[in-house]
Amino acid sequence: MSLSKRDKELIWHPFTQEEIAPEVIALQRGNGAYLYDKKGKAYLDLISSWWVNLHGHCHPVIAERIYQQALKLEHVLFAGFTHEPAVTLCEALQKILPQPLCRFFFSDNGSTAVEVALKMAYQFWKNKNQFHRKTFLSFKGGYHGDTVGAMSAGIDSGFHSVFSELCFAVDTIPYPETWDHDPDVVEKEADALCVLEKILTLKGDQISAIIIEPILQGASGMRLARPQFINACIAAVRKYQILVIFDEVMTGFCRTGPYFAFSHTEVIPDFLCLSKGITGGFLPLALTVTTGEVYTAFLSKDWKDAFAHGHSYTANPLACAAAVGALELLQSSHCQRQIQVIITAQRQGISFLKQKNLPISKLRSFGTMGAFDLNSSQESIVFQSKCLKEGLIVRPLKTTVYTLPPYVITQEELKECYEIFARIIETC
Repeated sequence: MSLSKRDKELIWHPFTQEEIAPEVIALQRGNGAYLYDKKGKAYLDLISSWWVNLHGHCHPVIAERIYQQALKLEHVLFAGFTHEPAVTLCEALQKILPQPLCRFFFSDNGSTAVEVALKMAYQFWKNKNQFHRKTFLSFKGGYHGDTVGAMSAGIDSGFHSVFSELCFAVDTIPYPETWDHDPDVVEKEADALCVLEKILTLKGDQISAIIIEPILQGASGMRLARPQFINACIAAVRKYQILVIFDEVMTGFCRTGPYFAFSHTEVIPDFLCLSKGITGGFLPLALTVTTGEVYTAFLSKDWKDAFAHGHSYTANPLACAAAVGALELLQSSHCQRQIQVIITAQRQGISFLKQKNLPISKLRSFGTMGAFDLNSSQESIVFQSKCLKEGLIVRPLKTTVYTLPPYVITQEELKECYEIFARIIETC
């Protein structure tokens, strides 16, 4: 029996309707930007395996760091103990973060990084004896993960409606999605800010925090907002002392060009949620980074003021060692040059599609991401299937086709991908 058929007998896959899904592809190995099946066919990983892979599959530097760490210390509980990889990672991150972001809380995935930030924000006000601050603000289309708090914050993402009765209430603001040559962006931004002002006037002093995917909403379709809109939103909420959570689970680690997407804005958040690319795609790890002011609010002689949250594999030494290696690679001049190459190639690819006058819309690129929209979800299914036959891994978000490749992809490879996209679109 083939591996795919053995899988079918046992495994329940994520984000999959198992009744109608095609047979899974059994992969044997990875190298660089490519994955290989058991027959040796190569697949170019254009979405970095759900946005986690920064430096290519099986990068030897990260693999060696994990191996060497496994010979020393594989794991230890992180209450009452520490270890070199955890401290080294936080020291390295502190050097590339604004000074106020100076306290690091470990967890193990993007959802939990967000959950930690939401709980910290809520308890921050409790510890300050401001018991009336019980609610949150988010944006329509924002996706923040699949735990209950993260689902509540992302209830309008289109992923969680079946669980709506489990979630706590969150006020949502329209998201002024924009793209290249969008004539209505200023009007959309004004409308969104008007809604925000009405919410703040009504209940601004009851809100704990606002959560945002800065600049780029991921799972709802690679939706862009202008930095000046983010600036205006945060200026408005800070008049009411509302805490700011930036969910950079996807956008962190140079996906938008600089190390973090908030660098495009004038904002330093109170909480920064990081995961996905932090270990280069090797192991699960997440961080919620916050300020000294927030941290201090949890210090007292009374246990009830402590942040009673943790995970069995908090700050796993193997994952931290991988993250240290991944960050060193990211900071290398070679990787930074390669990121600029990808940014240019994405712009050129989107420009190429525009010139072809294809039946697509909302063409856009930002940092290392390029995207466009097809006319229907059915077209997306056909498009994805044809890409797989061509050896290209894409996974459209409803009608949105995007690429967010590992930083080892070449300009020529991306150029060829856009040429293949054009041919496929012409036949869809």
